[in-house]
Amino acid sequence: MDMKKMMKQAQKMQMELARAQDEIKDMTFEATAGGGMVKAVALGDMTLQSIEIDKDAVDPEDIEMLEDMVVAAVNEALRGVGEASSSRLNSITGGMNIPGLM
Repeated sequence: MDMKKMMKQAQKMQMELARAQDEIKDMTFEATAGGGMVKAVALGDMTLQSIEIDKDAVDPEDIEMLEDMVVAAVNEALRGVGEASSSRLNSITGGMNIPGLM
């Protein structure tokens, strides 16, 4: 394979990766915990967009349970971001581990 062709392929991959990262950034990932009593929505840039808590989940006698449900919902939403990002980027790189990409 000649160097010119290889450089052209690398530039194409770089453009595709940038486009994929922009697409991922705009995606939303929703997760629930406690049978839907807590819902978390995360964005593809790993930020939390919103949390909804059903009023029935609020028990002044058991705040720890509510805290656990919030943590579980947020972690699951962020896990969805990570999985979607990995899947999308791996489809472009063919599974190559590119330092600094993720």
